Amino acid sequence: MSNKVYGYIRVSTQEQNIERQMIALLDAGMDRKDIYIDKQSGKNFKRPAYARMMRRVREGDLIIVKSIDRLGRNYQEIMEQWRIITKEKKVDIRIMDMPLLDTTRTKDLLGTFISDVVLQLLSFVAENERDNIRQRQAEGIAAAKARGIRFGKPKIHMPDNFPELYRQWEGDSISTQDFAELCNVGRSTLYKRIREYRELLS
Repeated sequence: MSNKVYGYIRVSTQEQNIERQMIALLDAGMDRKDIYIDKQSGKNFKRPAYARMMRRVREGDLIIVKSIDRLGRNYQEIMEQWRIITKEKKVDIRIMDMPLLDTTRTKDLLGTFISDVVLQLLSFVAENERDNIRQRQAEGIAAAKARGIRFGKPKIHMPDNFPELYRQWEGDSISTQDFAELCNVGRSTLYKRIREYRELLS
């Protein structure tokens, strides 16, 4: 039985486009049915498609990935998975954007050493970039909040006569359903506003 070649694609969200990675793998001669795709964060390797691929690969097979950050963004876990792939499973791996990270070409001691050094450097860069993205997001959110920009669902405002409607509801003059309809909200939102109003009165 001849050795098989598998492709792996990862994007961080459902909305991100996989086409760039897919085209690169197909151009390399990959069969689409042998390409595994995950649409989730690269912070760890708990990914369904990756797990299926790893169960499928056998000694002598080859895994092709477009770039190291598509494999993952956690330095320690990339190193561990690389060890599992190459040492435990004895499977080759090729990172297309980095020719030095191609275990089919680096079987001698010097080649393996160079490959390991490059892998460590790129894995560190991938994780560092993930940390930088998180920091930029946090700083951007903080700056936006300082400018008065709100995140999440906009708060639903009650009508000006809410206090009067509340008194009617408290006195059983109107039902909860009527109260909610007059405020143009659902019951859960109404109860939340009632709690807030009571806190203001207390």
